[in-house]
Amino acid sequence: MKKLVFIAVMLLQTMAVFAQQNAGIKGVVIDSKSKRPMQSVVVTLESTKQSELTKADGTFEFTNIPTGSHYFSISTVGYTTQYVEVELSAGKMIDLGTISLEEDITSEQELSLVTLTENDLEDDNSGSESTSGLLQASRDAFQQAAAYNFGQARFRIRGIDNEYSSVLINGIQMNRLSDGRPQYANWGGLNDATRNQEFSDGTSPSDYTFGGTAGTQYINTRASNYRNGNRVSFLSTNTNYNFRVMGTTAVTNLPSGWSYVVSAGRRWANEGHFEGTNYAANSLFASVEKRINDKHSIGITAMYAQNRRGKNSPNTQEVVDLKGFKYNSYWGHQEGEIRNSRFKDVEEPLTIVSHYWKPSENVRVNTNFGYQTGKIGNSRFDYQFADNPDPVYYKKLPSYWTTYFDGNNNYAPNQVAADGLRDTFLAYGQVNWEDIYRINNENIANDSRIVLYEDRTDDTTITANTNILAKLSDNIVMNGGINYIQSESENFKNLLDLLGGVTFNNDNTFGVGISRYNDVNNPNQKVYVGDKYGYHYTMISTKLDAFTQFKFNYKKVDFYLAQSFAKNTYQREGHYKNGYYSTNSYGKSDKYSFDNFGFKGGLTYKITGNHLLSANAYYMTKAPNSKDVFPYQRQNNVSIPNITNETQSSIDASYIIRMPSLKGRITGFYNETKNSTDVAFYYADEISSGNGAFVTEAVTGINYRNVGLEVGLEYNITKTIKATAVAALGDYFYTNNPNVSLLTDGATTSLNTDKISKLKGYKVAGTPQEAYSIGLEYRDPKFWWIGANANYMAQNYLDVGSYARTNDFITKSDPAVILYDADLAHEYLKQEEFKSFMLVNIIGGKSWRIKGKTLGLFANINNVLNTTYKTGGFEQSRNPTFSELYKDHQGPSRSFGNKYFYGYGRTFMVNLYLNF
Repeated sequence: MKKLVFIAVMLLQTMAVFAQQNAGIKGVVIDSKSKRPMQSVVVTLESTKQSELTKADGTFEFTNIPTGSHYFSISTVGYTTQYVEVELSAGKMIDLGTISLEEDITSEQELSLVTLTENDLEDDNSGSESTSGLLQASRDAFQQAAAYNFGQARFRIRGIDNEYSSVLINGIQMNRLSDGRPQYANWGGLNDATRNQEFSDGTSPSDYTFGGTAGTQYINTRASNYRNGNRVSFLSTNTNYNFRVMGTTAVTNLPSGWSYVVSAGRRWANEGHFEGTNYAANSLFASVEKRINDKHSIGITAMYAQNRRGKNSPNTQEVVDLKGFKYNSYWGHQEGEIRNSRFKDVEEPLTIVSHYWKPSENVRVNTNFGYQTGKIGNSRFDYQFADNPDPVYYKKLPSYWTTYFDGNNNYAPNQVAADGLRDTFLAYGQVNWEDIYRINNENIANDSRIVLYEDRTDDTTITANTNILAKLSDNIVMNGGINYIQSESENFKNLLDLLGGVTFNNDNTFGVGISRYNDVNNPNQKVYVGDKYGYHYTMISTKLDAFTQFKFNYKKVDFYLAQSFAKNTYQREGHYKNGYYSTNSYGKSDKYSFDNFGFKGGLTYKITGNHLLSANAYYMTKAPNSKDVFPYQRQNNVSIPNITNETQSSIDASYIIRMPSLKGRITGFYNETKNSTDVAFYYADEISSGNGAFVTEAVTGINYRNVGLEVGLEYNITKTIKATAVAALGDYFYTNNPNVSLLTDGATTSLNTDKISKLKGYKVAGTPQEAYSIGLEYRDPKFWWIGANANYMAQNYLDVGSYARTNDFITKSDPAVILYDADLAHEYLKQEEFKSFMLVNIIGGKSWRIKGKTLGLFANINNVLNTTYKTGGFEQSRNPTFSELYKDHQGPSRSFGNKYFYGYGRTFMVNLYLNF
């Protein structure tokens, strides 16, 4: 008995000591204008990242907090974040009283400045390296600048493509299995409905997925998490589109347990910033949730975002010099109306059914089922027995004659002929629709010579996901999840318009005998509008992945450990027996499987509540995408021999400061990617027995390294004036010489297999590797705001061709044209660095409170100085040998010079909105 009494006394003493060593805080959050309580505001203990949501009456409470100095943030979308520093004494509950949140009209920047560049909107099937990803930035000054200031120049954070990001909607993975990239157009125009987001930087931990090296973006559309109210807005701009209207209504947490949100939007333009770029998009959104009891809720989210937009062409320097950087070769007038020959059409509705389960106060389980189906189409011309209708086809430009060599390989320029082409191009220089109709109508066989078709992808994707969050103790939180994706992607040419003719031939005019048939099972096939032709196959892909993560929070140190497993399978099913590849194009291919593992961990050391040191380490193997497993998938079932997983490793370290007047982060990072694959398609001269050919180029075993420094500082000079300073310094380069394999139409095996491309030391293209920004912002107590920033970007490079850097560049060169000259070759193959440039932006807004409603105005002018700048570009691979490249460098302009993308000139945006 004495022992039992002793133990009981000791337990009571221990509990008393524990109670004395811990403390708590409470408070209530209200809207500063309406004075009404605010629900679902996030209150975060910054030292541990422990967070609570305010209740319907605006109250919150934290208990069992270690004594000492602590830093709390109170934040919600659309309001300025409040920071509170408190000193907690043992056993005391501190009442913070009433905390007023002011509307943050700068949040309109997040809702209004979603203007992706042409490259960001490029079609999935083109091998585009989309660079967006931050549709809504976090409050971090660096992230803010990267999304809205540097984003104008296709800036990629840490130089990493968004293939290595993870984008989720309610836990459903939105990255496509074909190329790993999310299709942002699937929720385009639904800014209001998708504004509830969480972003994990780089490899830092996420509660929802293991993630990649480019971070995690989680979009939450749970109906009960929205704030009650209505919103309508009208926007005018001169970017991709000219006008946008949106309307949203949210009714949440009714006594009956129901919550619902409905949103709709439309964006349109007869002509966007670049010539001939029309735009039409409609978006619908609905989210409904039923709270069954305190532990269970069921929700349904439905999204429909239809988008059709005209593209603009990348251009050579010759074309830009003649027509200007806004010139677009894809369009022409037809009966007085602008008609673009190349447009992207996206229509992929998404439905998600979610179950929210809270079995206890410390455990949350979310289960989601997603179904998505629809189409993506990218149109262009197809032609048989006719000249290329493209107005910048090389034979239609002056450089054709100024770089001309005769049949004896003698340089024979014809300036008179060049001047004639120049005058014609300046006078016309657009698609001649009337001439195309004339050519088709004059064909007595009624077969169109030139048609309009689209490369079409019809995807059906089924996803199932379960995610768990469990608080195992006051110091330990466990996250875990399992995700399954099954995708069937049907790919084919779809005939859109016969352009005056009656039929079109489903034949390959370059083939002989059986090889001339795109489908040997249907030889001499005539096709009509709406018919499939050319190629037709289905890619069947599955992915199963799971992760666990443990986060440990203590007074001075936080750390986490996470693990992942993934299994990908791919199989191609050909629906055409291609005449070139009659033995390996029809039917199902072998099934290819890839198992992968990942590990990451990190640590945060709290010097004080305001000063922290943080570090993350990451290692993961990643399956190749389906487009890389089957590089020739339009023609056959051939896969890359012995293709293996990619490996990624990363480490970063940060110093973080969080104070009421100064917030900032300085991060150093090192990322290594090995065994990557890239596939390209082009026409090359002198490549096959001295003749030109269409080739598929597969570059395997690519290694590259990204190292650099990120700095983001935000300083409140006064209560109304804030200054920001941001810098990104990087060095992104190839670290090895990868293998190159080519397959030409008609070849049954790879041509030039395992040629070594000397890419080591070349820079990775697609993003400025240096970017700097300084900004100043004034926020008036009477709810108006103005700011300006200046942004300087440098070290952006052209994307170089791989095959031209193999030994074939020398061995296949024609000595009859010129003997090989190493110095001249070095000059030809030197990677182009774009000129550095500065962009100045002005932004501002004001809001008014009128009878309980908020009327707001947001406006910006980007690139105030109207700077012309290149955002990217690529080498044309038409001339892969020294002799052919030598010919092309004669004369004042090249016929097959580098092609460039340009950023916008001066643009504006005005958004008027009403919240009620």
